[in-house]
Amino acid sequence: MMEIVPYIPEYWAEIEKIHDAARVQELALAKMPDAFLPLCIAAEREELFDYSLYVGKIGERIVGFVAFTEDELAWLYVDPAYQRQGVGRALAQFALNQMEDGEKTVEVLYGNAPARQLYISLGFTKERIVHGRMPGNEAFRVTVWELTME
Repeated sequence: MMEIVPYIPEYWAEIEKIHDAARVQELALAKMPDAFLPLCIAAEREELFDYSLYVGKIGERIVGFVAFTEDELAWLYVDPAYQRQGVGRALAQFALNQMEDGEKTVEVLYGNAPARQLYISLGFTKERIVHGRMPGNEAFRVTVWELTME
């Protein structure tokens, strides 16, 4: 059974490994492998620690993490060894339960169909395609599915 707990600095090395492995997968699906930045850079550029940040643990092992605001699910990464086992769903549902009432959003890199399907299955219904620059790595143009739920 997974426990979801607040992030503490002692978890850094584990979430860094999780992010870096899962981000490579995410960018491959989006056909943007050259846009990879390790968490040690992305966390600062994208202000990870300005979000509410929680980790999922099975026993003593960290298997994923989620970061969010009162209305945005901003980060969700799962250790590749634990993907498709309900970890991402549980972390996302936890975040959604912590958010305030009203509209909630999430952005998914265009091409990352597994993530898009997860969010749709959680109740995100409105969708639009948005073009812009990749947050934290603005040299890259990006297309995302912006999903919202009421």
